[in-house]
Amino acid sequence: MDISTLGEFGLIDRLTAHLPLKNTSTIHGVGDDCAVLHYPDTEVLVTTDMLMEGVHFDLTYTDLKHLGYKSAMVNISDVFAMNGTPRQITVSLALSKRFSVEDMELFYEGLRMACDKWGVDIVGGDTTSSYTGLAISITCIGEARKEDIVYRNGAKNTDLVCVSGDLGAAYMGLQLLEREKSVYYSQLDDLQKKIQKAKADGDQKLVASLQAQIANLANPDFAGKEYLLQRQLQAEARGDIVQKLRQAGIHPTAMMDISDGLSSELMHICKQSQTGCRIYEKELPIDYQTAVMAEEMEMNVTTCALNGGEDYELLFTVPIGDLEKVRAIDDVHIIGHITEQRFGQLLVTRDGQEFELKAQGWNPLKEQ
Repeated sequence: MDISTLGEFGLIDRLTAHLPLKNTSTIHGVGDDCAVLHYPDTEVLVTTDMLMEGVHFDLTYTDLKHLGYKSAMVNISDVFAMNGTPRQITVSLALSKRFSVEDMELFYEGLRMACDKWGVDIVGGDTTSSYTGLAISITCIGEARKEDIVYRNGAKNTDLVCVSGDLGAAYMGLQLLEREKSVYYSQLDDLQKKIQKAKADGDQKLVASLQAQIANLANPDFAGKEYLLQRQLQAEARGDIVQKLRQAGIHPTAMMDISDGLSSELMHICKQSQTGCRIYEKELPIDYQTAVMAEEMEMNVTTCALNGGEDYELLFTVPIGDLEKVRAIDDVHIIGHITEQRFGQLLVTRDGQEFELKAQGWNPLKEQ
């Protein structure tokens, strides 16, 4: 169905019908000029992310359901990174005419899946037209007690540096998809040229054979690389780690999620905390598929882990006295420690050499 058939408000009504409210802080959701929220005894956390087609996602290999899921998760992740609890999101979309109502229903299906996972209400947003593709802006609202909020500026000398999960898989998933996209278009161009020649020669049997080959191009073999694709296409906010830290009685001194790469995020913490750090290459958690893919593409796997981005794992520091508590938590890894600022921000390699960390992660405003 063409979106113009429904119009803006008809589309909104269709996408937001039957959205049950899950949080007592949500007094009124979609349907008026504003949502109504009530937070009497806690601090309110607000974060916004924009995702632009051609910059943050490529619809050549990203389906709209996964895109909706990821769009919500990257915002929910920011609230968890402040040691908060996400409660509501607003969703604003700019759409070009190539999108149908069914496309947007798929997008919202992914949104709802992400929100249902963490008990988040969809309470509003906006839709408008776009001449340049799809633009997504999501605002997530959360809450936390004042004493529970974790900022980036609280790291102290001798604190342990920890990360959840593993690093670099999302980046390698992106490299894999980009490689297959390049192969696809190269082969497509070659087959289309052959079809033109076959048509000119009147060879209809060859034309049919070549067209059948084109139909099979969109099915590359990703066997053994499923984890990499999942990490790139289906980001997961690590609210489970926040819950485990609370249950263990651990209050991080600084924390943020890894969206732009470990090096960049760690340097943010050090800058705002006025500290240095020392992390150890041998302690970086790297999945087997990530290592294999990096070798296949002749890339340095440590560089991928440090600078890849889009892992959406949690990077946090804790007092050294919490060492045993941290070690007891599954899927958390101690990768180094905080130092005095004068010692700089260093990576210690497997053979004991020290190199200064550089912020080589994702920078959307960097000239290409």
